[in-house]
Amino acid sequence: MLTTSTITHMLAAQDADRARHFYGDQLGLRQTETGPDGTCYFEAGSGHVIGLRPLPAAKPSENTVLSFEVDDISAEVHDLEERGVRFADYDSGDLRTEGHIATLGKEKAAWFADSEGNWLCLHEVVR
Repeated sequence: MLTTSTITHMLAAQDADRARHFYGDQLGLRQTETGPDGTCYFEAGSGHVIGLRPLPAAKPSENTVLSFEVDDISAEVHDLEERGVRFADYDSGDLRTEGHIATLGKEKAAWFADSEGNWLCLHEVVR
């Protein structure tokens, strides 16, 4: 049943080595294997997996492709900045960030691009 399945989220990587470095060293995810086509897989928590498939001609997504739910977004932003991740800042309409973090109702969020230009997000549910 799909409602109980773990997810492998596949992302295109224009430069597989650059992407492997970003996800492994900068995000701190553990690489589990490399497939015969060069796709490298990383643990993403709760049994979920991120696969980075080498596709040199791929274009990055213009919208958020992954969002990691975290318990303390401020601490995570700080930790990732220490690892060289650069966060986006916004100040338009209803979207404004302070310290790279936007408050959106009962959620806080921060966005950054991966090494391939895909948009990723951290989000914290405010309880």
